[in-house]
Amino acid sequence: MKNDKRTIFGWCMYDLANSAYITTVGAALLPIYFREGIVGDSGVDVFGLTVSATAMWGFMLGFAALLVFLFAPVLGSIADFSAAKKKFLISFAYFGSLFATLLFFCGPGDAGKSGDVWFTVVLYICTQVCFVGANVFYDAFLPHIASEDKMDSVSAKGYAYGYVGGSIQFGIALALVSLHEKIGIDQTLAVRIGMAMTGIWWAGWTLFTVKYLKEVKTDEKLPEKYSKVPKLFAYLSLGIDRTINTVRKIGKFRQLTIFIIAYMAYNDGAHTVTTMAAIYGKDELGLGTTDLMVTLLLVQVVAFGGALVFSRIANRIGARRAVMISLVLWSGVVIYAYFIQTATEFFVLGMIVGVVLGGTQALSRSFYGTMIPENASAEFYGFFSVFSKFSAIWGPFIFGFIKQVTGQARLAIISLIVFFIVGFILLAFVNDEKAKAEKLAYEIV
Repeated sequence: MKNDKRTIFGWCMYDLANSAYITTVGAALLPIYFREGIVGDSGVDVFGLTVSATAMWGFMLGFAALLVFLFAPVLGSIADFSAAKKKFLISFAYFGSLFATLLFFCGPGDAGKSGDVWFTVVLYICTQVCFVGANVFYDAFLPHIASEDKMDSVSAKGYAYGYVGGSIQFGIALALVSLHEKIGIDQTLAVRIGMAMTGIWWAGWTLFTVKYLKEVKTDEKLPEKYSKVPKLFAYLSLGIDRTINTVRKIGKFRQLTIFIIAYMAYNDGAHTVTTMAAIYGKDELGLGTTDLMVTLLLVQVVAFGGALVFSRIANRIGARRAVMISLVLWSGVVIYAYFIQTATEFFVLGMIVGVVLGGTQALSRSFYGTMIPENASAEFYGFFSVFSKFSAIWGPFIFGFIKQVTGQARLAIISLIVFFIVGFILLAFVNDEKAKAEKLAYEIV
């Protein structure tokens, strides 16, 4: 049943659970620790080429996105057919939380030598893939638990829960790192404990999702042509076949296709800004760890309000126009980031990012949900994740490449404005009413 309060609560609680990882580990502690503790100023030797920590971090993000790009649509297709979205969600969540906890064992370098670089790289990529993989199925629940008129507000509510959870857990980690001397431990150990705590937080709060999130079962059976092979291979073959069919289906949704291309552009820019912010502040501005972490905590706190404010704006002018407003602000963010010099200016930058981040993420997800067929939501959200992660490959890679070639992260950050301009122009060509008509025509057929 749609709009059920308990089901929506269980769904939102997963955002509260996993946001601790992406905030504390993905955006704050690990980028700084990777730059300062694991790699250091000497860089990493990759096939005879010395790669800086900043460039290496960008390449890691891009590679993790590439892996998700390869498997997400197949998993989404299987989940739709077998009504196994919840099983996939929980499985990815608990494997991801395990990998996040194991980051505690990534040791720092000593006497000018790098630390556990490749162990850290592998663990991070595994955690990131599980995080994004779980979100494919988490997002796919949205059209099933909320009616179309409630989708914007429910999506924003999920992100708001995430910002609250991320802020609380990040605040605990920040206190641990800032007060490490009073506790009697060194800062490196405090950072490692903070990262491990995110995995425990992720696993613990996911229990509410396990209990309250409900999924309607399906009576569909495997087609006869798959009956002669083992069940695992049958589902895999089915997933691949349905993925190919989905590619053909998307061609029938002209407005959806334009939106996806626009989303690929502006999401790449936003993703790169948020994931590279900490290492940009450390490498280009020389900011201290505490300054960076306080700013990133501020982003989460402000983003909570940003998601709700943009939800109200969307109710007045529509989700598409609200996202376009956010893209204008994103363009201002990267221009301002190019010129900043001090911790105070970085702090102001964090406030602006917080305002636009929540609105862009929540409204993009819900707007997409209004344009896709409900009975193939995981399949289409699998592609939504694929397109977003395919785009997310290029921003970090471009950032890392420009930094590696020029030695200036400022040129890398200002180059991201292109993504927001392209996204804005393409969104202007999306027609909301035609999008709904295309969806209705498909469902009738």
